[in-house]
Amino acid sequence: MARLKDLYVKEIVPAMMNKFSYKSVMQVPKLDKIVINVGAGEAKDNSKVIDAISADIAAITGQKPMTCKAKKSVANFKLREGMAIGVKATLRGSMMYEFLDRLFNVALPRVRDFRGINANSFDGRGNYNLGIKEQLIFPEIDYDKVDKVRGMDICFVTTAKTDEEAKELLTLFGAPFAK
Repeated sequence: MARLKDLYVKEIVPAMMNKFSYKSVMQVPKLDKIVINVGAGEAKDNSKVIDAISADIAAITGQKPMTCKAKKSVANFKLREGMAIGVKATLRGSMMYEFLDRLFNVALPRVRDFRGINANSFDGRGNYNLGIKEQLIFPEIDYDKVDKVRGMDICFVTTAKTDEEAKELLTLFGAPFAK
């Protein structure tokens, strides 16, 4: 964790100031938070699904995730307001940097036929979204205890104003963007 925080202060800030010619250190974008989200449509039939997902996310992130509940009732989906339909965890500070380091250096290289992450997944405001198809790429997940392979969405929220600044920031943090 301290490695990425030190990297940000010693290398990323000066590199970003040179490239984008910022006048102040405070203009340099930084990583604000990382949000990990798992939606589980099958949770409406089986309540144990949310517990299994929560255990997986807790093992991956190191903190207890929050259960997301349905805001509206939808008859076509057999969904009632207040039903648990997903799990999310918001990482900030040292937990965020630790997760970022493990994601870029351990988990993503374990993806089969990995050629890099898509560089076009920025939202126009300096945030990056990444979808993962299976939770098994994280070494904290025990393959034998997994009941079903589930994916997750990971959102990197930065203070960058443009996608170009955000991409440069994530690249300097070690994001393996596809060439």
